[in-house]
Amino acid sequence: MIRPVHGGNLAWAAALAGCPPSAILDFSASISPLGPPESALAAIQAHLSSLTAYPDPDYGELRTALGEALNVDPDWILPGNGSAELLTWAAWDLSKLEATYLVTPAFGDYWRALSAFGAQVLDCPLDLKSLNPETGNGLVTDDLSVSNGSLVSPSLALPVPLPLGADRALLLNNPHNPTGLLFGREAIRPYLEQLGMVVVDEAFMDFLPPAEQQSSIAQVEEFPNLVILRSLTKFYSLPGLRMGCAIAHPDILRRWQLLRDPWPVNALAAAAAAAMVRDAAFERQTWDWLPVARRELFEGLADLPGLRPMAGAANFLLVESSVSVAAIQKSLLQQHRILIRDCLSFPELGDRFFRVAVRGRADNLRLIAGLADVCCQL
Repeated sequence: MIRPVHGGNLAWAAALAGCPPSAILDFSASISPLGPPESALAAIQAHLSSLTAYPDPDYGELRTALGEALNVDPDWILPGNGSAELLTWAAWDLSKLEATYLVTPAFGDYWRALSAFGAQVLDCPLDLKSLNPETGNGLVTDDLSVSNGSLVSPSLALPVPLPLGADRALLLNNPHNPTGLLFGREAIRPYLEQLGMVVVDEAFMDFLPPAEQQSSIAQVEEFPNLVILRSLTKFYSLPGLRMGCAIAHPDILRRWQLLRDPWPVNALAAAAAAAMVRDAAFERQTWDWLPVARRELFEGLADLPGLRPMAGAANFLLVESSVSVAAIQKSLLQQHRILIRDCLSFPELGDRFFRVAVRGRADNLRLIAGLADVCCQL
């Protein structure tokens, strides 16, 4: 079986571990352990009868619910079959420009989408050695600078400007995957003022409480060249339902709507999404849980010899290892039935980094114990 590019491939893990997929404890996919919320499941149950009709092609009820949740006019929102579908159309627009700056290491699907349309990509690598590993509370930069091909905080590199202009674009995610780095919204603003298009993937932004978020959504009306992508599957633990949205100028969204397949969001996904984005109790539960769980996992990993976790603002941690991660991953699966996300699909990281989701306390302790066991064998 081919090694997976993304996390969450339990069939591959189970084949390697010699057990059923249900026996695998999955830390490879950054999905909240708290969901799905009962509100979403109840909405699915209540709308089963809607399967005999086509969904509303305009998704009016869903866009209204998303508009209320995101404080955006519904006309500026386009629901999609996961944010991956909407990334494809963003990449289609990006390919029309001369070049796109891509903050790396980058989510592999960015490469897929950009290469599908022949977009010219300019790597902007983060200086991982300069990221502060001493705290597990998250990391917010005050500014971004382009330096030697890198789009980073000035604390990480000296600013040496590269050519910018309306014929170039920027694609980044915030918080950044896989580092968890959180960029300040004002740090992105200069690029909105200078570039032809800026696409910000905020797939993990909802894991931060509103007072700590650095979302650029409030800037979409000011900057018609800004596109925000949001995932609705990670926070609400429904990756199999495929649900996301784009926030951008209506002209951009109408163009995408004309190009894409009709009814990309099925009726049950639309109903579940409309219900769960209004579920304030579930949001609060997540915001109360994550900081404590992330801190405990960070400290447990930091105590293990040969492992160096990095501070992150999302529901996952990037960990540097002094030994082969492929060997750690294999031993964890075969001896403990635990799956971690190797970083072989990130060329800048290779076999010395892995990423783990933040799960419940018992699961996190099991991971730490399993890592302690296998690392001492390697």
